[in-house]
Amino acid sequence: MAAPVTPGHTPYPVAPGDLSRGGLRDPPDTPPEPKQLPELIRLKRDGDRLSEGDIRGFVRAVVDGSAQGVQIGAMLMAIRLRGMDLEETVALTQALAKSGEQLEWPEAWRQQLVDKHSTGGVGDKVSLVLAPALAACGCKVPMISGRGLGHTGGTLDKLESIPGFTVIQSPEQMQGLLEQVGCCIVGQSKKLVPADGILYEARDVTATVDSLPLITASILSKKVVESLSALLVDVKFGAAAVFPSQAEARELAEALVGVGAGLGLQVAAALTAMDNPLGRSVGHTLEVEEALLCMDGAGPPDLRDLVTRLGGTLLWLSRQAGDPAEGAARVAATLDDGSARDRFERMLAKQGVDPRLARALCSGTPAQRRQLLPRAREQEELLAPADGTVELVRALPLARVLHELGAGRSRAGEPLRPAVGAELLVGVGQKLRRGTPWLRVHLDAPALSGPQRRALQGALVLSDRAPFAAPSPFAELILPPADPQQ
Repeated sequence: MAAPVTPGHTPYPVAPGDLSRGGLRDPPDTPPEPKQLPELIRLKRDGDRLSEGDIRGFVRAVVDGSAQGVQIGAMLMAIRLRGMDLEETVALTQALAKSGEQLEWPEAWRQQLVDKHSTGGVGDKVSLVLAPALAACGCKVPMISGRGLGHTGGTLDKLESIPGFTVIQSPEQMQGLLEQVGCCIVGQSKKLVPADGILYEARDVTATVDSLPLITASILSKKVVESLSALLVDVKFGAAAVFPSQAEARELAEALVGVGAGLGLQVAAALTAMDNPLGRSVGHTLEVEEALLCMDGAGPPDLRDLVTRLGGTLLWLSRQAGDPAEGAARVAATLDDGSARDRFERMLAKQGVDPRLARALCSGTPAQRRQLLPRAREQEELLAPADGTVELVRALPLARVLHELGAGRSRAGEPLRPAVGAELLVGVGQKLRRGTPWLRVHLDAPALSGPQRRALQGALVLSDRAPFAAPSPFAELILPPADPQQ
């Protein structure tokens, strides 16, 4: 069954123009004095709107260091508690985007420039496959990605598990990658959207991570500087996502689409389920291996389904396909004919991986690939405690145990163990016999602890119903409100 498609609508009330700032009267001879930070904080604390100039002043103070840490935290909490309307969120996004360098591309690329962003999940290796697949379809994909924090894995961390891969690329290097490969996956440098980097770190320690305006501005500011034709945001919902319910995820999706429209950026948002891990592998090197399997035209069906649906929608939004189904078929063809894998190999070689290693990884068998990437010292299999059909594999407890084993970080800059991870040996809907191995854990410790083993066994949910086909994680698509293709 096709996922529902919802035309986007403005998620915030748009306040009327503030006539006290001039209205229809003659403008003053001199601009008003900029407000001091304590006054701006008080205004938002009391529920008032901030003008575009107010917001620019706050962001400027964040970047030049005149804003104290306590003042940044106070403003973030005021925004978290009082919210921002559409105009304020657009202004904040623009101010963040303009706080650093802008990326500029040849005019001939305008329609080809696309990107995808995910709010984070367990086993989410879609970007590793989608960027080269879109490049093979003729797109230019300047993907600025992030690192994992907490229980979710980061795209950059996964790629850095490949020896030699370099995530820091200058704008000139990015343009070279787009010219020669068609895609790049890079980190956020201090020169690109520096204000967002400061606010992101502050949000993480001030309990303001879940603020819709702050999430929206953070995501979109990094994409505004990319000068895209179209952006698709994969908004996860479920027990292992930032938003437990589809309704909460839809609220963020509509905010992203609405603010994107206010910025002149064509944004669509897909709502996808994150109760089970995506695919069969979780952990950095294991996910690279599974991404390559997908680019072999094989691999888990849920991963392939999400890659082709998201890619097909982006091709359609950027006018490179007649409809999402046609776009999805084109993306699937790049997986089956090896052209996506070829782009991935070229991207690896251009981003610091020894070309011989890149070639061996992309042309080798799964067993050969495992010899080329970091490997854990130990493996431990867990057995099914009873007969039954796999109803669910809870992603959150699985991710938490792997985090304890070194696959995740609790604070920025903490080292990772890239080979730590887990392979699901069964799929949702499959019949399982008692004593059958269902999970293989890769670890550097001698063995799992008792609590870790119990937590992992608790992630497996069995039922007595007949085997069934696992549903697609793709649930809903929110489209730009004024998209002429609707």
